[in-house]
Amino acid sequence: MVTPSISSAMDARKRFSEIHRRLQELGASEVQIAQLASFKELQTLGQTKPSSRIVKILCAVMYLIVAIAVLLGYAAFMLLLVGQYLPEVPRIAQAHRSLSEIWMKSFMDKDIETETCLVDVPELLQDLFRPPVNCSICRDVGDIRKLSGLTQEEFERVYAYTARPVVVMDGMGNWTAPNFLSFEFFKDIYNEESPVLESNSPDCQFFPYKTKFDSLKEVFEMAPERANLSDGSAPWYIGWSNCDSTAANTLRQHYHRPYFLPPESESSKTDWIFMGSPGYGAHMHIDDVELPSWQAQIKGHKRWTLEPPPECYLECQILEVEVHPGEIIVLDTNKWFHQTLIIGDEMSITIGSEFD
Repeated sequence: MVTPSISSAMDARKRFSEIHRRLQELGASEVQIAQLASFKELQTLGQTKPSSRIVKILCAVMYLIVAIAVLLGYAAFMLLLVGQYLPEVPRIAQAHRSLSEIWMKSFMDKDIETETCLVDVPELLQDLFRPPVNCSICRDVGDIRKLSGLTQEEFERVYAYTARPVVVMDGMGNWTAPNFLSFEFFKDIYNEESPVLESNSPDCQFFPYKTKFDSLKEVFEMAPERANLSDGSAPWYIGWSNCDSTAANTLRQHYHRPYFLPPESESSKTDWIFMGSPGYGAHMHIDDVELPSWQAQIKGHKRWTLEPPPECYLECQILEVEVHPGEIIVLDTNKWFHQTLIIGDEMSITIGSEFD
């Protein structure tokens, strides 16, 4: 019987005519011939007009253009997505930055400097795709040193940009922060319209940690008993970035630039504040910020635990240090996994900033 594989419409028509003639010679009627399924298939294929060579060439060209467009789009998307995790090569970083700006301005009509992400990247994925760390930052670090009288030259040479952690015991100088900063102080410096209360600005971030607060506004609305750590009240610990310039002016009247920072170093315009009750703190994590930072322990006592990144586990040690009121810890939280725990029986208040 007729085979279903036909090379072309032209061959199908020839086969159709030949088989039709032979069936008639065998005495088959037109009705009987028309009822054969394979004959119907052959007849249908034979009625198909052959594609011209020009049409085939045009189709091939179109397929090629579409494939190239898809590949280029995918490559651009991947560069936008994972470019921040590529090795810190200036040319790669600049290419990623330029492409991101073109995409945001030309296609999204957005400003890359102020627009927030539509979907936050889960912390686990940030950890998985972070750039690998050079283990020289921790290979010979057996403890976190506590120093006083640290000169700007020594700080810059040994600690500032090497990711080697250090605690400066006399870093607050003549700060008045220990006498003024409190739960009520922060509650009073923000007016009802402050963007920091609802974290509704790209520069505002709020970290509830294990508490159930949704905003800083909710924190300041908690019952006085809980805010004052009365016996039996639920513990809490939160952090936020100050995006209120008016509040920043008030806050910075009570602290100064740490004396050990090099003269050419500039601090971020954003203050970070962490506050909470004993027994709570931040879980083990790694940050996704641009620069190393300092954190000043204004009140309370906090235990820091630092872990090297997984690629350095065999070469580096886990470090631990207690930071007490009046001391400043300096470290690169982008390279060290870290967690904190408030110890003692006082509320902990910490303020800090990034530096370049």
